[in-house]
Amino acid sequence: MATRTSGGQARAAVAWQAIAAPPDNPVTQAKVELGFRLWFEPRLSGNDRMTCATCHHHTTGFSNAEPTAAGIHGQRGNRNVPTIYAAAGSLEQFWDGRAGSLEAQALQPIENPIEMDARLPDVIRKLEQHPYYPQKFQQAFGTGVTPDGMARALASFERALRLKASAFERFQGGEADALTEQQQRGMAIFTSARGGCVGCHSGPDFTDRRFHNTGVGQDGPQRDPGRQAVTHRDEDLGAFKTPTLRNVARSGPYMHDGSIATLEAVVAHYNRGGGPNAQLDPRLAPLGLTPPEEQDLVAFLRALSAPDNLKELAGLPGIRNPRRPNEPLAVPAELLP
Repeated sequence: MATRTSGGQARAAVAWQAIAAPPDNPVTQAKVELGFRLWFEPRLSGNDRMTCATCHHHTTGFSNAEPTAAGIHGQRGNRNVPTIYAAAGSLEQFWDGRAGSLEAQALQPIENPIEMDARLPDVIRKLEQHPYYPQKFQQAFGTGVTPDGMARALASFERALRLKASAFERFQGGEADALTEQQQRGMAIFTSARGGCVGCHSGPDFTDRRFHNTGVGQDGPQRDPGRQAVTHRDEDLGAFKTPTLRNVARSGPYMHDGSIATLEAVVAHYNRGGGPNAQLDPRLAPLGLTPPEEQDLVAFLRALSAPDNLKELAGLPGIRNPRRPNEPLAVPAELLP
């Protein structure tokens, strides 16, 4: 992505500019470097111990392998940690879409009392006292350390995080043996009218980026209103954003509340037609898949996995402070070159 050879700066600029972003926050290398550091920065939390990566961890599909997540005081919310893979393709963020952009989403976990529980003025003060951040904010934005710059840098990092070609994409590109016969059978179910999966999991990121009620968590006394809390429309009760299926095999447990532990159980849920309730998406109905067909579909979902470019981003030269090359970082050692 970035190169130190002659003419590398121009080539890198073209690469960053090719990443889709809002006009008021184009992706640049300086922003990505800053956002990368902030992602792993414990000073963003009220106890100087929690980072964005605590919950969105790179070894668990940028989720946390738990139904929900614990904040700095041990409290748990009622929703699963969504992966950040493909988050850049959506306007609305969070399961209920309450944030209208990555920038609008970025600071909310920092200030949330059951998550990182920090006050932005305190975070700014801590970052200003660090040798890296004042000079990096100046380089990236021409300003001092600001909440707006934090949000823009974190959003730029998330937009720069990319996945390489999955087995399914290689198969689509003509690599005939990229998928096993079982995965090909699962693909046929996924794309067929009978399976109906592409009705919601469509496009390059396998999501329509809309909100649907699948019946999960709608049979108890404490139902999560989901999208209705944002729109105040009765038809949105229990509707949640369609998650991406990119690297889905690595980001379980599943659904907005993390209540379904495995992909096998997810497929079984949809094979039953979801969970009956008044607002159930009308596209959901029993599929009639046999047990072997369910296994075929799970095998196809596993073919949507691919490595990402996180380690390449970790190698960008501006991740470290040029004045203090031996500066200790909170970045995991396995990511550093």
